[in-house]
Amino acid sequence: MTSRMADNTEPSVRSTILDEIHRIAALHNKQLAPLTDALPLMESGLDSLCVAVLVASLDDALELDPFAEDENLAFPVTLGDFIQLYENAAA
Repeated sequence: MTSRMADNTEPSVRSTILDEIHRIAALHNKQLAPLTDALPLMESGLDSLCVAVLVASLDDALELDPFAEDENLAFPVTLGDFIQLYENAAA
């Protein structure tokens, strides 16, 4: 994935995360549920391995690892919480 879109603007954290979810689901032949902020992450259609791949991929794509910043951080429950975690880390 490139770090810039064709018009030279940075993709949003949200769009990068959603793009990576779709890419990983396709790579692992997973059927995704409709992706909404209220969707529990573990009901998205991604299994725990895919979520681990997603976190590693986002570490590279966004150059962020919000989980490394706080050892006591609880893993986000919903997709919206997950996205917010990365948006807060990017701010």
